[in-house]
Amino acid sequence: MTLLNQDGVHVAADGEVATVTLTNPAKRNAQTPATWRALAEAGRVLPGTVRVVVLRGEGKSFSAGLDRQAFEPEGFDGEPSFLDLAHGGDEELDAAIAEYQEAFTWWRRSDLISVAAVQGHAIGAGFQLALACDLRVCARDVQFAMRETSLGLVPDLTGTHPLVHLVGPARALEICATGRFVHAEEAERVGLANLVVPADELDGAVTDLAAALLAAPRGAVVETKALLAGAGTRGFDEQRAAERAAQARRLRDLAGLGD
Repeated sequence: MTLLNQDGVHVAADGEVATVTLTNPAKRNAQTPATWRALAEAGRVLPGTVRVVVLRGEGKSFSAGLDRQAFEPEGFDGEPSFLDLAHGGDEELDAAIAEYQEAFTWWRRSDLISVAAVQGHAIGAGFQLALACDLRVCARDVQFAMRETSLGLVPDLTGTHPLVHLVGPARALEICATGRFVHAEEAERVGLANLVVPADELDGAVTDLAAALLAAPRGAVVETKALLAGAGTRGFDEQRAAERAAQARRLRDLAGLGD
């Protein structure tokens, strides 16, 4: 069932699995502000029955990042160019970037598990979009790169937090500051990729992973995701207490005593 089809983003749901597809392969799924608005809307149109969201890109590349036309004086039709935004006030610029970030923030909602199926180039905004998801399954031809610094910018689409969490601050700095490619073998070794498969097996691997994620009861998965998400900021005793509270909720639910 199609839920959304606009500005190079297609969203469809099939039972408990939704698929969000970037549909501009002719431009290697380069992203624009319109793409980001559509991606933000994708999170809002998902039915409450959806438990797993798969993010993929049509064609040879997942996403080559920001469409460079954003830096041209004319920008995009009906959109201010990034150069125009730079001449605005601090509050205006902050609000614009915050709106762009909304496309990257909902993928880690506690009621969902998101899986990026990544092939070919995932550069800049494309890398950050893959990082926005909970899990990443990659084809062997994957090429991650954070190229913002080469443009005189910083990664500002929520990618810095998950990157540091996954690979540590030193490696994250080196990846961002150099803008180099991270290929499949390294991505799997350092934790950027949960699984690496041949390109022709990517769709099947994601389908199998989605089925495995759906095997456990939804409540248990939601509670576990929340526990793990908070573990990095809680002390050991706080985490123990969170585990006890979560388990109490699960036991009451299993006993039919939930709210």
